[in-house]
Amino acid sequence: MPSFNDNIIDIFRANDGVVGMHWEGKTLVLLHHVGRRSGKEFVTPLVAAPAGDAYVVCASMGGAPEDPQWVANLETATGPATIELGPATLSVDYDVVRPGDPRWEDLYGTWRAYWPDAAEYEKKTDRQFPVVRLQVPPAG
Repeated sequence: MPSFNDNIIDIFRANDGVVGMHWEGKTLVLLHHVGRRSGKEFVTPLVAAPAGDAYVVCASMGGAPEDPQWVANLETATGPATIELGPATLSVDYDVVRPGDPRWEDLYGTWRAYWPDAAEYEKKTDRQFPVVRLQVPPAG
């Protein structure tokens, strides 16, 4: 049986990155990451707040008490990550930024301002959510 994320991924790919519904007007990316223990490739849909020539995604997991596995997968990976952005598949550099890092407040604020559900996620946990800055390569 397809998972919730599988359905979002199917809609994303069928519509060149436009998902609609609850995400109407928002940018989503599909983040490809490799399990640090399993070695299996995973694809995770994430709300991506534009930030200049980059995007900020957040490891909120809807306000769950623990970080999603994709954060640890990125932290242990070497080299760039792969995202699907609209119809394009791109190799991107990334930085996992955790609370306490001087950049966190600004990056998290960018994502929080972009995604209205963030305030509800914050009410569900005492955890501060790591964010990831995805650096999109220059066009051309």
